[in-house]
Amino acid sequence: MRKKLLTKVKRVVIKVGSGVLVSKDGIDPAIIDALVADICEIMKLGYEVLLVSSGAVAAGKGDLGIVGRPPTIPLKQAAAAIGQGRLMRHYKYAFRVADRRVAQILLTREDLANRRRFLNARNTLMTLLDYGIIPIINENDTVAVEEIRFGDNDNLSALVTNLAEADLLVILSDVDGLYDSNPRTNPQAKAISKVEQITPVIEAMAGGVGSEVGTGGMATKIEAAKRAGLYGISTIIVNGRQPRVLQRLFAGEEVGSWFLPAIDRLTPLRHWIAFTKKPRGRLMVDDGALHALVCRGKSLLPSGITGSEGRFDRGDAVRLCDPEGREFARGIINYSQTELGRIQGQNSQDIEELLGYQYGAEVVHRDYIVLKKKVGQRAVICEE
Repeated sequence: MRKKLLTKVKRVVIKVGSGVLVSKDGIDPAIIDALVADICEIMKLGYEVLLVSSGAVAAGKGDLGIVGRPPTIPLKQAAAAIGQGRLMRHYKYAFRVADRRVAQILLTREDLANRRRFLNARNTLMTLLDYGIIPIINENDTVAVEEIRFGDNDNLSALVTNLAEADLLVILSDVDGLYDSNPRTNPQAKAISKVEQITPVIEAMAGGVGSEVGTGGMATKIEAAKRAGLYGISTIIVNGRQPRVLQRLFAGEEVGSWFLPAIDRLTPLRHWIAFTKKPRGRLMVDDGALHALVCRGKSLLPSGITGSEGRFDRGDAVRLCDPEGREFARGIINYSQTELGRIQGQNSQDIEELLGYQYGAEVVHRDYIVLKKKVGQRAVICEE
C-alpha cells in the first residue's frame, strides 16, 4: 500500500529534530553526514526535498554554559545566534560531498501570517527548488518572541507543507513512531503502523514533551500530522537514527507510523487562516448568526454580532464565538475594532451611513471563514 501512495509524491518536507542530531557533546557531524547521504539517495529517485531542521539552539548553548533547555527566550535567542551558523556549515559541507547546494531560510510566524510575505516566501522556495537547491528551514529564534513563535519545528514543518505545496511530510524523531503507550517506560508498548484518523484516543497516546534538547514531543508531532492532514497530505513519523531510514521508507518498507490525510480537507487559503495567521481578537455572535454560519455557509453580517474583544485591524484574523463564548470558527475581518464598534448589531445597508464608507456588506466573508468540526459542547441543529 505504501508503495502505491508514494507514487503520487514528488515534493517532500523532511523535519529533523534536535533529538536526532544532537549527542551529549552537541551537534554530531556523523549523524548529519548520514542524514544528508540518505536525503541525497532519495533525491536521485526524483523527489524534491525541503529540510526543516532543528539544532541551532543545541549547537550554540554550550558556549553559554547552558545544560538542558535554555530557561529564557533571550538565552535561547543567544544560543541560536551562536549555533545557526554552525548547523548550516555542517549541512553545507555534507551536501557538498554529493555536489548538492543548500540555502538557509529563517522564518517567524509573522513572516507567514502576512499573506503577501507568505506568497513571497513561497516564490523563494519554488525558485530554489527549480534550480535544484535544497532549502534548509528553521525558526528564526534569534528574533522570535512568544507572540510570533511557531512554538516548535514540528508545527513549522506542517505549515511549510502548505507554503511549499508539498505532497508528504516526514518527521524524523528519536523514536520509531507512535506507540499505544510510552515505549521508554512500557516494554509491552505496541507500535502503530497506520493511523487513518487522528482521534482523541490517538492524541492521548502521544504523551508529554520531548527530550532536554528539543521542544517537541510526540504530542506536537501528532498535532503537525493533523494540520498537514487537513491540507490533504500524509505524515510519516520515523526514527531518524535508524540507518538509511529514508531509503527504506521510500522503497515502501513499513517503517514508522503513517498518518493518512483528513477526509475533509481545507483549501490552501483556509489552511493558512486556520493555522498560520494568529487571531487578534474575538467576535461574539447571536444564535441566528451562528446557525447561518454553521448550517448555511453564510457570511457574518454586522447585525449578528453582539460584542468583540481584542485589538484588530482590517485584514486580521479573529475568532468567532457562540453566545456562550466558545470558538466555533476563524475568519479574516473586513473592519477594524473601532469601525466594528460603530456598526455591530446594525443592518449592512447602514454601514456607509455610519462610517462614511464601506468595505463590503460582510464583516467576515464566507470565503474567509474556517469552521471547527464541533461547536464546543453546544448542539447546533441544522434542519434541511
